[in-house]
Amino acid sequence: FRDARKLLGAEAFAAVAQAGAAAGLSQDHQDAAERCLVRVVLRTGRDLHDLTSADLLDFRAWALACRGRLPTGLHAAWDLLRTTGILPDALPLRRVGQGQLTCAQIVDRYGIACPPVRDVFVRYLEERRLALDYGSLRGLAVKLIGNFWADLERHHPGIDSLRLDAPVAEAWKQRISFVTRPGKPPAERKNRLGVLMTVRAFYLDITQWALEDPFWIPWAAPSPVRPADLAGLVKQKKSTQARSHQRVRQRLPRLPDLVATAETHLARSQDLLAAAQAVAIGDAFDHDGGTWQRLGRFTNGARRRQAHHDIAVLATAPDGGQHDLTRQEDEAFWAWAVIETLRHTGVRCEELLETTQLALVSYQLAGTGETVPLLQIVPSKSNEERLLLVSPELASVLATIITRLRDSNHGVIPLVARFDPIERTLGPELPHLFQRRLGWKRDVITNKMVRDLISDTVTRSGLTDQAGTPLEFQPHDFRRIFTTEAVAAGLPVHIAARLLGHASVTTIEPYLAVFQEDLIRSYRAFLDTRRAARPAEEYREPTNEEWHEFQQHFLTRKLELGDCARPYGTPCVHEHSCIRCPMLRVDPAQRTRLTAIIKNLAERISEARANGWLGEVNGLQVSLAKAREKLAALDRSQARLRQSGSAHLGMPAVLPNTGQSSTNL
Repeated sequence: FRDARKLLGAEAFAAVAQAGAAAGLSQDHQDAAERCLVRVVLRTGRDLHDLTSADLLDFRAWALACRGRLPTGLHAAWDLLRTTGILPDALPLRRVGQGQLTCAQIVDRYGIACPPVRDVFVRYLEERRLALDYGSLRGLAVKLIGNFWADLERHHPGIDSLRLDAPVAEAWKQRISFVTRPGKPPAERKNRLGVLMTVRAFYLDITQWALEDPFWIPWAAPSPVRPADLAGLVKQKKSTQARSHQRVRQRLPRLPDLVATAETHLARSQDLLAAAQAVAIGDAFDHDGGTWQRLGRFTNGARRRQAHHDIAVLATAPDGGQHDLTRQEDEAFWAWAVIETLRHTGVRCEELLETTQLALVSYQLAGTGETVPLLQIVPSKSNEERLLLVSPELASVLATIITRLRDSNHGVIPLVARFDPIERTLGPELPHLFQRRLGWKRDVITNKMVRDLISDTVTRSGLTDQAGTPLEFQPHDFRRIFTTEAVAAGLPVHIAARLLGHASVTTIEPYLAVFQEDLIRSYRAFLDTRRAARPAEEYREPTNEEWHEFQQHFLTRKLELGDCARPYGTPCVHEHSCIRCPMLRVDPAQRTRLTAIIKNLAERISEARANGWLGEVNGLQVSLAKAREKLAALDRSQARLRQSGSAHLGMPAVLPNTGQSSTNL
């Protein structure tokens, strides 16, 4: 191996060694990487600077086929060749095959049997690609090709036209309503209307383009999706918004508990790591009421999954378990940093991971000359750049992150490139704030890592909903909570929309969850505003005559069978036919009198029929029916009263500190 380095590209091997030293590779990782390169050089017979990515991929395929695992150091060898320029414009080894595909490659993944239809879909995606990002383009292909045409070819082999017969279209719409998985029962498809809208847009686009481009004329056909098929779109949006609001109502009150758990776990992990670092390997130390022992390596065959392989601090817990304390502290820190940053900024997960040291800028206020820190959010989903005012809490979190990254890399923040899983592209090397040392190299935290860090913290906190089901926090939940808290604290909705990067105020509405106290407070503010706009005379103190008249009104509402519930100052519109009036509230003490009235009405009806007074019969029958309805309603209310032992007032009262309501007093 030493001779091969001298004979087959000595200068290139020297450049690789310099690149490894600059990247901070340990000697073990550097030797493993160079051994992989020597093997590839000997196998191909070419000098190191003549190697290609295909040579290393062949070596990887051979190792997986013969040994069942990747060669140690192959990832490091690949990146060192990228750094030295021997593999220009290459993705990291673990991202090979994950780059952007052409429209033809995207379509061919679905194996369309009809070549002309395949060409139509390729041409359609090429037309739409100019206005879509790569992630949206792949989503369009999934709905249009995977959920539509590929399904048609599976159930109707030989189909070669976009003009679908009515039975074929109806059968497809029935199938698309459910998702079938091997070994599982069919489940309702949540994005059914999204698939239908995509297919309808596809047919309408072809019809429109056929007016300008002859290529589309043979493929113009009536859409199998009618407007009536999309009738439930508004209902679906409201249902989705309701679920989003419910998530916020469940999680916002528990957010302080989650934050406290992250802070406590970080403090304990840091104390444990410091206690282990203070003793020599093999020595025991006491921590949190238990005795630990520092290890030089795992002795029970446990897998070495450290975040820092060369500086990992290992220890045995009082229960006998072996732990990588460096990795535990690292995960605890980044879980705390992710949760704190998300809840103080409301940014998307992608925007969080794209934050760099360069995003921190200062702004001098006009007039006062005060300098305030701002956080620049790079364009992501909406391609709109924006600035966020850095609060003292957020400034403390960002300063802690920057200090940690500098201390671990000789006072500077390392430059790393982030792979965008949506666009499938590798970005430039920048001082990203959310980067970790993973194994032998540093890399930006991935979306999955963010979700795992949050999930681990939620599990550790033991948070549950009212039904006892464990709560689940997603990165986007912090965005909704941030918005709800900001608007509830008085931030105007249109300002909140700008902070979130939304172009329209209506876009922010699904993020705002309304709580009962907010509803009551807003309604009271509405009443105050309405009163301020009304004449002041309407809100003066009543005179003695007016107060006497008001009291007399309630005295005149006393009736034979109970009380009249008509509002104050209104005349009787039923000409004092109280037995028929819905405003009559029967007094339970007058049940005997009501029974007597019902008996008397029945006797009067018999007398009227005997004398041929048919007009009286009709009127008395209406009164008798209303009287019986009131008697039945009175009996039902009394029966409920006897069962519950309380009187139902009909207006709920919110119980303090419980979030529950009571309608009984």
